[in-house]
Amino acid sequence: MIENQLPKRHRGIYLLPNLFTTGAMFAGFYAITSAINGRFETAAIAMFVAMVLDGLDGRVARLTNTQSEFGVQYDSLSDMVSFGAAPAIVMYLWTLSSMGQVGLFAAFVHMAGGALRLARFNTQVEVADKRYFQGLPSPAAAAILAGGLWFCVENGYDVENFKYLVLITTIATGLLMVSNFRYSSFKEIDFKNRVPFIVTILAMLVISFVMAQPQRMLFLLSVGYAISGPIVTLVMRKKRLQSRKS
Repeated sequence: MIENQLPKRHRGIYLLPNLFTTGAMFAGFYAITSAINGRFETAAIAMFVAMVLDGLDGRVARLTNTQSEFGVQYDSLSDMVSFGAAPAIVMYLWTLSSMGQVGLFAAFVHMAGGALRLARFNTQVEVADKRYFQGLPSPAAAAILAGGLWFCVENGYDVENFKYLVLITTIATGLLMVSNFRYSSFKEIDFKNRVPFIVTILAMLVISFVMAQPQRMLFLLSVGYAISGPIVTLVMRKKRLQSRKS
């Protein structure tokens, strides 16, 4: 009697990387609940915690060889909560709600931009240039909003004085996520190679500045990264045109 040989189906999921993904999603959920209760500084910090955990889950999966399609899809859903819905809802509760339908529209633009950004990334992950992201990554977009909120609350600024700037920034982050601007993924950096001693000193200084003034430095770094996309895209386009002429 010949038994029908069928491939084994592995049921279950890898626990370790998905724990980090779950932690990131919980941090995004906690940011929303904190904003509902009026604790906006806590909401901003929770979003940055989500960014740290989101950055760790993929690295842990690669280090432990526990990558899976389930993990990829679960990570996208977590990102939608933490970097799409959470920033939009937090910003709406913080100041956009006082602007009526316009504020509601701005919050939705950010959330919709995050959803479209993640959907495009998932469909192009196999063919995209690994050195660059197409459109502003959703964690960076969330960092701009969370960093600005944290900076304002920490310094006691009255958001009513610049609520229109918040409105424009919220819309801009949503549009940048679905733009064609190219942002460096930093994946070409090999941390195993030797580097000049000055690089180590600079890294230590950056970490020291971030630890000393996290609300200010994280906001400035995220804004700088957002601006880098149009600059990198224009430089690459200029080089391409020059190569065609020559």
